[in-house]
Amino acid sequence: MNRGWVNCGAILGPNQRPTFLGQHSMRVDWLFFTVVQRTCIFLSLLTLVAHAQKPDDTGVEANPGRPTVSTPATLVPVGYLQFETGVLGATHSPEFSSRFGLNGVIKLSVARRLELLAAAEPAVHYRAGGRKANGTGEVFLGMQAVLRRGEGARPTVAASYFRRVYDGGVPELDLGAPRNSFLLLASADARGFHYDVNAIFNELVESGVRRAQFGQTLSISHPVSRRLTISGELWHFTQPFLHSQAVGNLWALTYKARNNLVFDAGFNRGLTGTSTQWEVFVGFTYLVPRKLWR
Repeated sequence: MNRGWVNCGAILGPNQRPTFLGQHSMRVDWLFFTVVQRTCIFLSLLTLVAHAQKPDDTGVEANPGRPTVSTPATLVPVGYLQFETGVLGATHSPEFSSRFGLNGVIKLSVARRLELLAAAEPAVHYRAGGRKANGTGEVFLGMQAVLRRGEGARPTVAASYFRRVYDGGVPELDLGAPRNSFLLLASADARGFHYDVNAIFNELVESGVRRAQFGQTLSISHPVSRRLTISGELWHFTQPFLHSQAVGNLWALTYKARNNLVFDAGFNRGLTGTSTQWEVFVGFTYLVPRKLWR
């Protein structure tokens, strides 16, 4: 939940435990980063093992939705599970001074035009109001449907809906955490470039008050080599409870290690006073090369 300018260090959510300066706080921080570090190592080893194995379906390709804010209108191949995992560090935002989180998205297309999604942020460490704390972020469930299939310069058009099913009560990025979210998406290729365009309509709730939030994103990518791609993005979201606007510029590199495994890294720079000023991220997309059904 976006709490605007509320001092998050002084107000604890129902699922948060207070932290205090000194030895206890240092021990909590050390344990948290140990857990995150070991989780990242485990995921990396799992990915390397999967990378070393011969896929069951060598022709199937991942369809990464990360690391941009924009979501592609196209879906993952039918019957395959895709995992998008990463870590994101951010500084100087209305709700916190620093924030570090582990995030993940799971996608499964059950038909040529329908995809099911689940998104979560299981571990978050943040500093707000001069205090440090650990917690969990939100969990979202949703679906995406292709309205018109495109090819080449003819765009694929889709719509998606997400519902927040769990709120961990941790400080959010400048985009907030909508209760309900509806997106219109378009993706296409033109003159060697690929673009994703999103129009986003969110419902934000704060202290029982509902407000509409509107967002627009444009992501453009271009291959640098056979495996390396660079992406640039501009995005904008209204901030109804702050009576302001969040605007950012994102740049990222993606490396296609194999058809079903793509690594990414990049940064985002906030362009307004109420935007998260800096974000740095790294992660990967892995499509399990075994179809769940035939």
